[in-house]
Amino acid sequence: MHASLIRFDEVMRRTGFSRPWIYKLISRGEFPAIVKTGVRSSAFVESEIEAWIQERINKRPSGSCT
Repeated sequence: MHASLIRFDEVMRRTGFSRPWIYKLISRGEFPAIVKTGVRSSAFVESEIEAWIQERINKRPSGSCT
């Protein structure tokens, strides 16, 4: 299985969320966890972020304009 990691800036770009908001969602268990890639670096599993985004899309009401 091939897994790609993406950096925090890319996750913020894809979700439109700020860094503090993403940390808050992670602490609530409502967002994919961070993968530590070094002492001072971290990333996210790209497929988990994409699945999280798709889940949000699927939960929206049908016929919604927002």
